[in-house]
Amino acid sequence: MAEQFKKLFNPLPGNHYLHVTTVVGDVSFLLQEMMQSVGGRFNLAVYSQNSLDFGLRLPNAYIQYIKDFKEPFRAPPRDHDMVVLQDIFHAHENPKALLKLAYTTLANTANIIIMEKKGVMDIEAIKTMLEEHEFRAPNEIDVIDGYDLVMAKKMHMWGNGL
Repeated sequence: MAEQFKKLFNPLPGNHYLHVTTVVGDVSFLLQEMMQSVGGRFNLAVYSQNSLDFGLRLPNAYIQYIKDFKEPFRAPPRDHDMVVLQDIFHAHENPKALLKLAYTTLANTANIIIMEKKGVMDIEAIKTMLEEHEFRAPNEIDVIDGYDLVMAKKMHMWGNGL
C-alpha cells in the first residue's frame, strides 16, 4: 500500500474506522493494522453476493455482510473517526443514502474517503454531492495507483448538526 495513502490517516487511541467496500484487500488490512496499533476498533461492511469469511485474515474486525446494493450498511451515530467507501459508491443503488449514513456515523471533524477505480466516478460531481451532504473541503487526492480518491471532512456545528 502506498506510503502516501497511509499519511491520510492519523489513528489515535480508541479511534473507530469503518471500511465499506465490495472488495476486502490491502485497504482493509491496512485499516485493521492501524486500529490494532492504537487500541481502536475496525469495522468492515462488505457488499458481496458471496458470504465469504474474512475472519481469519481480519481477526479483530467487526464484519457485516450486505448482499444487496439497495441495502444500507449499519453503523451507530457519531461512532467513527473515519469512513472509507471503496468500490461501492458507483455500484450502490442509492449513493446519497451512503453519504447520509456516513455523515451520521462520523464524529465531528472526522473524514470520509471515497475511492473508486480510475475513470469510474465523476470527481467534480462527487465533490458537489459531498458539499450538498454537508461535508466540507472535498479534495481529490492521487495517492493510490489505479484509484481516484476524494476526501472530505464533517465539521463540528456545520450543516445537519449531528
